[in-house]
Amino acid sequence: MSTRNNVRASDAGNVAPETLRVRVWDLPTRLFHWLVVALFAVSWWTAENDKLEWHRRSGYAILTLILFRIYWGFAGSATARFLSFVRGPKAFLAYAARLLDKGAPATPGHNPMGGWSVLALLLLLLIETCLGLFAIDVDGDEGGPLDNLVSFDTARTIAGWHEAVFNLLLVVVTLHIAAILFYLVYKRENLVAAMFSGAKPLPIAAAPQGLRFVSAWWAVPGLLIAGGIVAWIALGRF
Repeated sequence: MSTRNNVRASDAGNVAPETLRVRVWDLPTRLFHWLVVALFAVSWWTAENDKLEWHRRSGYAILTLILFRIYWGFAGSATARFLSFVRGPKAFLAYAARLLDKGAPATPGHNPMGGWSVLALLLLLLIETCLGLFAIDVDGDEGGPLDNLVSFDTARTIAGWHEAVFNLLLVVVTLHIAAILFYLVYKRENLVAAMFSGAKPLPIAAAPQGLRFVSAWWAVPGLLIAGGIVAWIALGRF
């Protein structure tokens, strides 16, 4: 585990002189984010085009990533940990009251509102993938690896829930994208670029000192555990 100097002066012309470019996201967090984005699109396309074998594989991959993210929410770097961005109602309301204030300082990681959005997405993705494990198609030919644990009628009911949660996910994802555009256009904060590069320009007064980053190697045990659990389920070892 290591702590690095995560604040450095911005290159001239890239960021305003009164800001610093601060490292806020570690590599495992960024890879997780973009892999989930890609796999969510794959899951949507495969479901719409009846590519159910690939739909299952995409679902397994997403479930693995979600289980890893739960691990990383406790073992990861400072900004990746749930305790750093899941805040109480008071912090949520205080941030919401200043949402339209362009002068409000940017937060290093997820802000109190964004933190709950992330938590909602993780929870919905976990529910969605777990429901898929028990769901079955109308003909009874294609189903999840656990569909044999419930009756056909129950598996069909779960398939309906699976579709309903996916539609809810589409709504939440749309709101998430709208929030990103709001920050880009109104607040001039490029959250997408920060999730690619791992760094964010912050006012000098608001720039945190000594954010704790753990080695990316700490992600390996979490991936092995998550992958092992999903492989065990997918192969019917229960």
